[in-house]
Amino acid sequence: MPSSSPSSHPAPAAPVAQPKPFLLTPHQGEAARALLLHVSSLPLKGADARLLAVVVTIRAARKGVGNLTGQDVRSLRLTDAEGAVTALGALGWQGQEALLGEDFVTPVGVVVPDLADPAGSRLPFGKVMRSRVSGWTARTLSAKPVRKTSSAARLAALYLAAHGPADEHGTLPAHLPDVCRDALPELLAKGFLRELDGERYLLAEAVRHLSGLRPPSDTPRAVPDGPEAEPQSWEEWKEAASVALRRHVEAVEGCAECSLSTARVSEAFMRRPVPAQFQEKVRAAYAVWEARYPDQGPVAAEFAAAFRAAHGHGPSVKQLCKELGWGKMSRHLRMHVIRGLIADGWLTNTDPVPWTLRPGRAAQAGAAPVATPAAARRG
Repeated sequence: MPSSSPSSHPAPAAPVAQPKPFLLTPHQGEAARALLLHVSSLPLKGADARLLAVVVTIRAARKGVGNLTGQDVRSLRLTDAEGAVTALGALGWQGQEALLGEDFVTPVGVVVPDLADPAGSRLPFGKVMRSRVSGWTARTLSAKPVRKTSSAARLAALYLAAHGPADEHGTLPAHLPDVCRDALPELLAKGFLRELDGERYLLAEAVRHLSGLRPPSDTPRAVPDGPEAEPQSWEEWKEAASVALRRHVEAVEGCAECSLSTARVSEAFMRRPVPAQFQEKVRAAYAVWEARYPDQGPVAAEFAAAFRAAHGHGPSVKQLCKELGWGKMSRHLRMHVIRGLIADGWLTNTDPVPWTLRPGRAAQAGAAPVATPAAARRG
C-alpha cells in the first residue's frame, strides 16, 4: 500500500547568500588608512568638520582640488554644515564657501594647499587608487546600518572599517577622534559592529565587505595601480559621468526607500544597451496583458509621479510593473508594456538611463490625477 505520508525526499536546500565582494584591495586599504590618518592630523574639532574634510581630501588627493556640489554636502547630513565649512576655511582651504549657496548642482572646486604640490603631496594616490578609496568612503557612509546615524557614528564607521579585519577582532586605531569613541555604542546598536569590548571590536557580517584588512585567502594577485591596470570601475564610471547623471546615480544609490545593492545599481547603469527584439510570443503575451489590464496609462503615470516624489528618482521598469499588480511578467513583456505606455504618452524616460520613468505628455496635460508620495513608498 502506498504511504499517505508526505514524500520522504529531502527539501531542496535554501540558496546560500554569497558574501559581497571586498571594495578594497590590501594596498587600497592602506591608502584608506593613510587618508584617515591625514584627516586626524588636521586641527579640526567636531565630527561635522572632520567628516566633510574626509570627503574633500579624497577628492583633492591627486591634484589638490576637490570638486563637490552643494548636494554632496547635503547628502552628508551634517548637523552644522556652515560651521564645518568655516572650519575648513580656517585651515587655509579655499572655495568651500560656495557650497552653502543656493546652487546645489554646479561643482565647486575646493583648493587644499597641502595637496596641491604633487612633489610634496602627503597622499600620492594614482587615478585608480583615488577612485577606489573615494568609492569605499561613499559606500561606507551610506551603508544601511549607519545611514541614519550621527555624523560622529558615520565618521567612526570609516575608521573602524578601514582598520578592522574582515573576520577577526580589530583594535581601535590610536588616532580615532574622541568624538568617534563616544559614538561607538551607536554603531553597536545599529548593527555595524557585532562586538565591542573596550578597545576591541568585530565588524558585522553585513559590512564585512567594507573591511580594509581582507583575509589573505581572498587577496587577488597584485596588479599595477594605473589607469590601464583593470577594467573601468563603478567609481571611475561615475567620475566620468556628467553632473546631472551623477546626481541621478547618487539619488538611486542613496535611496533609503529602495535600499538597492551597489552591484544592482552599477550593473544597470554600466551595461551597454541592447535593442529589444520582441518575438511573436511576447506580442501574444502583451495582447493577453492588455485585455486583462485595460486603460493602465493614467494609473502608471500616477504611480511614477508618486514614486519620484517619495524616492527622488523614478521607478525601474520592474518596480513599476510589480507594484501595480500586473502579475508575473517576463523581462521582455515588461519592456513591451512600458514601451507601449511611452508610445501612448503616459510615461516617458531618459533612455537608456535606468530609474528615469516619469509621467509623459498625456499625464502632464491633465489626463492623469495628481499623485501623493505615500502611494509609492512601497516601491
